[in-house]
Amino acid sequence: MAGLKLIVGLGNPGPEHARQRHNAGFWFVDELARRCGGSFRVESKLFGETCKVEIGGQSVWLLKPATFMNLSGKSVTAALRFWKIEPEEALLAHDELDLSPGTARLKFDGGHGGQNGLRDTIRLLGHAKFHRLRVGIGHPGHKDKVVGWVLGKPSPADETLILRSIDDAIDVMPLAVAGDINEAMKRLNTAKA
Repeated sequence: MAGLKLIVGLGNPGPEHARQRHNAGFWFVDELARRCGGSFRVESKLFGETCKVEIGGQSVWLLKPATFMNLSGKSVTAALRFWKIEPEEALLAHDELDLSPGTARLKFDGGHGGQNGLRDTIRLLGHAKFHRLRVGIGHPGHKDKVVGWVLGKPSPADETLILRSIDDAIDVMPLAVAGDINEAMKRLNTAKA
């Protein structure tokens, strides 16, 4: 399987959204950039902020769409076209209601599960053949509470768990970038299961 050439964090731009659960994808790419010594800069033609880093000796683009979550696909598809990267070589990191805080899972293909950033990307690509990093944020217990939950800030304990799961995911990125997605998946998905 091809390695990763583009890692996208999904989130909402602006300081008022920075610590919200919905921005777990941004948290992931921000931490990845920090560890790799990269810094984001605005790339208006890609409708987002980009950063090029080395992971396991390979060059990888990082992207944070500056569109709002439900329009993420505009930035993702622009980046894929501009850098001539196949969707299968991309990973989208996003918040996941169906996983508890402290859990992160890698996945390829599948539905959007109600995640609007994935929904828009799938709509524009016409398929879902890309990798995802699902960062668990937990579920509020009732569907009527979901919007307030994802746009809310996690408790300090939950935030610690979310950040720990992001660390776990970053640890397997060299494998994923090298094309050994299955091994990365196995290590992450069985970690503390």
